[in-house]
Amino acid sequence: MNVRKSWIDVSSDRLSVAEQCRCFSVPRSSFYYCPNSLQDNELRLMEAMDEFHYRRPMYGARRLAVHFGITRKTAARMMRLLHIVPTYPKKRTTIPNVEHKKFPYLLRDVKPLHANHIWSTDITYLPMAQGFMYLTAIIDWYSRRILSWRLSNTMDVGFCVDCLAEALENFGWPMFFNTDQGSQYTSEKFQKMFAGLATKMSMDGRGRWLDNVFVERFWWTVKYEDFFPKRYATVVELHRGMSEYMRFYNDERIHSSIANLTPTRVYDESINRPGETFLPL
Repeated sequence: MNVRKSWIDVSSDRLSVAEQCRCFSVPRSSFYYCPNSLQDNELRLMEAMDEFHYRRPMYGARRLAVHFGITRKTAARMMRLLHIVPTYPKKRTTIPNVEHKKFPYLLRDVKPLHANHIWSTDITYLPMAQGFMYLTAIIDWYSRRILSWRLSNTMDVGFCVDCLAEALENFGWPMFFNTDQGSQYTSEKFQKMFAGLATKMSMDGRGRWLDNVFVERFWWTVKYEDFFPKRYATVVELHRGMSEYMRFYNDERIHSSIANLTPTRVYDESINRPGETFLPL
């Protein structure tokens, strides 16, 4: 209750409540107003929403409203009471260099038929307590296997080159390699890695994130299954956690898009049975 409202004595015989309200500059409507307390069902909803937020931190008012069967206005009010703020990528990582050579997008309507048919890569950012870390990875489209990955505190081309070098050394080379138009991938240092290989370079159309949807989907998965729930405090913890998650993703996590198998199994089956399409198209 407002302090001035507490000064008003409703049992006084000398001054009425109205006169006391005038003396203390308290509107009578405010004095008689009693805020509605939260109902039991609202408290249960808030508890459920708070728990759900830790499992799906990317849900905003619209998606929470659909999930819990409430209005968007109610969802937004609950979010304010719980201090819930949805988590989603906000930092731009694709920075083109106008002097670098660009390649056309070659994969429209092309379906991956086997392991090492199509690889792609990208960079995403990971917000830390102080600054950012950047994660790059190379994914095989057919098996969804993460072939290599690297962390860096800068967006220099070096960690992209190291990531590519590891993938080429351990898995050979793909028929197609797709990237966005970022300066890391159009740089001479990165392009030199394909010298002497038969790999065809492909690049996303400007603003067309769907052209690289497999790696974009992986960013969503790694962030909301591992990074955001765990909130790594240090770079050492982040690297250890990412190492464990990449192993889990490749060797244990089943994917509905590849017949509920693991990426490693699908990749190995395809390599061991060349010329056959292991998965239904």
